[in-house]
Amino acid sequence: MKMNRTAVRWLALAVLVICLPAASFAQLLISVRIGPPALPVYAQPMCPGPGYFWTPGYWAWNDDAGYYWVPGTWVVAPVGLLWTPGYWGWNNGLYVWNGGYWGPHIGFYGGINYGYGYGGVGFAGGEWRGGGFYYNRSVTNVSSTNVTNVYNTTVVNNNTTVNNTTVNNTSYNGGTGGVQSKPTAQEQVAANEQHTAPLAAQTQHETMASQNRENFASVNQGKPAIAATSKAGDFSSRSAVPARAAGGEYHAPAMSPKEARGPSVPAAKPASSATSNQGYRPFNAPNSNAPASQPNNKPAAAPATPARPAPQAQKSSPPPAQPKKSNPPPPPPKNKPNPHQFR
Repeated sequence: MKMNRTAVRWLALAVLVICLPAASFAQLLISVRIGPPALPVYAQPMCPGPGYFWTPGYWAWNDDAGYYWVPGTWVVAPVGLLWTPGYWGWNNGLYVWNGGYWGPHIGFYGGINYGYGYGGVGFAGGEWRGGGFYYNRSVTNVSSTNVTNVYNTTVVNNNTTVNNTTVNNTSYNGGTGGVQSKPTAQEQVAANEQHTAPLAAQTQHETMASQNRENFASVNQGKPAIAATSKAGDFSSRSAVPARAAGGEYHAPAMSPKEARGPSVPAAKPASSATSNQGYRPFNAPNSNAPASQPNNKPAAAPATPARPAPQAQKSSPPPAQPKKSNPPPPPPKNKPNPHQFR
C-alpha cells in the first residue's frame, strides 16, 4: 500500500508539472507533508522611492530546519512587469510550492491574501503608466514626498486591512483549512505568458533569510522578528519591521523536517500551454483529458503491430529461391549428351 501511495503522489506531481505555466526559467517543485504556518501580521515599510515594487513575505522551506519566513520587501521592478507571488498548494496529501515570477500581468497565486494590494486575485497596489509606476496609496505605504506618482482607489475584498496591516492569514491553497480558490480566466491567460525569474536581489534576500535562525517557525512560533524590510537584503534595524503577531496558533510539527520533506520534481515547460489550468485544485481537467487522449493514441499504435508481419512475409521469399537450388538437375542432362559425342 505504501508503494501504491508513493506512486500516486509521484503521478500527481507529474500532472502538476504538466499543468504549470509556460515560463522562460526552470523551476523545482518542492513538496512537504506538513502545511506552512499562518501568515504573520505585520506593517508594510514605507516605499523607498519611485520604481520600487512590493513583494510580499512568505514561508519558505529548509530541509534541515523546516519552514522559515522570507520577509516582504521592496525591490526595483523591471519596467512594465508585475510580480506574481509564489504560494503553497495542497494536492494529494502534499503541500507543493509554486514559485513567484515577473510578467506583464498578475497570474494565479492561490487566492492567498498577502495584503497591500494582493487580496487574493490580481493586484491593486499600483499600475504601470508608460515607463512609470503609479502607486495606490489606499493599500500601499507610500509617501507623497518621496513618490509623486500616486493615486487613491478604494479596494474592497473579503479580507481586512487595518492601519496598513494585513489581518487575513491563511497561507496555502486547497486542503483542510486552505483557501478554496481556482484561477480565473484572466489568470489562466497570464499564466501562459512569458515569465521572468525572480531578480538576483530577491534570490539573495531569500538566502539571507534562511541564514537567520530567528526566521524559522520552530524558533519564532509564527511571529518572526523580521517580517518585512524596506529594501531587499537589508536586515538592519533601520530597515527591518517586526511582526505584530502570529497569524494563528502555532502547532509544532509531529515529524522532523527530513521526514516531512516530499519529492522534488523539475517543472518542465509544457509543449502546449493553451488550455492548462493553474494551481493545485483544478487537477480534474488535466487528469480527465489525459486518459481520453491516451486511448486514442494507443489504438493508433495497435495497427502498427499487425503491419509487422509484412516484413515476415519478405522473409518467406526464400521459398522462391529454392527453385534456383533445383537447377543442378539440368547439368546432369548436359552430361548425358557427352556419350553421344563419343559416337
